[in-house]
Amino acid sequence: MDLREYMKRILSILAVVCLMPLSVSAHGPSGQKVEKKFDVNADPAKVWALVKDFGAIGKWHPDVTNVKLEDRKDEEGKTLPHRLVTLKNGTTFLEKLREVNDADMKMDYKMVDGKDSTIAVSNYRTVLQVKSGPIAGQSTVTLTARFYNKANTMEAPAGADNPAANKAINELYDAAVVGLIKTLEAGN
Repeated sequence: MDLREYMKRILSILAVVCLMPLSVSAHGPSGQKVEKKFDVNADPAKVWALVKDFGAIGKWHPDVTNVKLEDRKDEEGKTLPHRLVTLKNGTTFLEKLREVNDADMKMDYKMVDGKDSTIAVSNYRTVLQVKSGPIAGQSTVTLTARFYNKANTMEAPAGADNPAANKAINELYDAAVVGLIKTLEAGN
């Protein structure tokens, strides 16, 4: 290989290496995940009956002050139950119920991004599942959220960044855990 060919190869490699950071920064923000798994001293059927009622979150979540339930068409034209939830701190979010599976005691709902959702996240989705717990008469509940920060960018400003998004979901879920346990165990 002559010097000219060698220099062409070196320049080609350098060009690729120099462009790599640009392609990395072109990607969106990293997806976030929060999972809460906890046991409740209540039969799975009782737990499932409470949580699968999409409009009843205000009955057991201590931070929820208002829930407006209505059927709406989603972006695909399907009519699905939607709930507009308002929290004590004034935060609101609109969620659509995507699936309820009674056999697996599992439900899937997703936040509808837009003016109705002021929570510090975007593209938020929850899967809630109830299973038999480690002892008879006990249930294990799992709440799993996947989401992005509110700005939906890697270079999000404070308050719309990953720490703010994780804080918002952790606070929402921590209160849900407390509320479900308190509500379900009050009758035992």
